Amino acid sequence: MSYIKGIFKGLGSLLTGMKVTLGEFFTKKITERYPENRATLKMNERFCGELVMPADADGNNRCIACGLCQMACPNASIRITSETVTDPETGKSRKKLVRYEYDLGSCMFCHLCVNACPHHAIEFSTNFEHAVFTRSKLVKILNRQ
Repeated sequence: MSYIKGIFKGLGSLLTGMKVTLGEFFTKKITERYPENRATLKMNERFCGELVMPADADGNNRCIACGLCQMACPNASIRITSETVTDPETGKSRKKLVRYEYDLGSCMFCHLCVNACPHHAIEFSTNFEHAVFTRSKLVKILNRQ
């Protein structure tokens, strides 16, 4: 008696698996044919491709060289070089951004640097094509005008 119950139980399990398989067989496929559809490919806006420093209409960026993004980065993929300048009108000294280096090869795209920036001076773009032959080409200077 238990032998026959085992056969029916196994047969029921097989039919359940076949139902799932046939259901997936007839659903619409969503595979992207990447190199062929490069012109029409749309990335999700939340995709983190690479760090960029957007400029305003005058070509200036919003970075004030505070260093919060550098401190928030767990892999030390951001290096900021700044200098202190004195404003001749007010006489106050402030930091000025000299160089903003971003190492794309060591970035783990955690978004902590973007969240730490108080002036929204950096953000992630959806650019994802970063194939290079040497790792030194993955180090990018973001504050170039």
